[in-house]
Amino acid sequence: MKKDINQIAKSIVDRATGQKSDEDSEKDPAAVSLGRRGGLKGGKARAAKLSPEERSAIAKKAAKARWDKNKD
Repeated sequence: MKKDINQIAKSIVDRATGQKSDEDSEKDPAAVSLGRRGGLKGGKARAAKLSPEERSAIAKKAAKARWDKNKD
């Protein structure tokens, strides 16, 4: 999410005055760590469950989507 100039200004003022800004309390570091670990093994686990034919079909669909996108 990209911030606009007013959001940036507010965060600067919050930091300068020692107030806790909204962005400081957005994510729990422990939850981020757990989520990241799951994300790192998710793709490999999914690929291990797929048959070679299923993986090939998924790869062909992805390649088609990439190439069709550039035909504008």
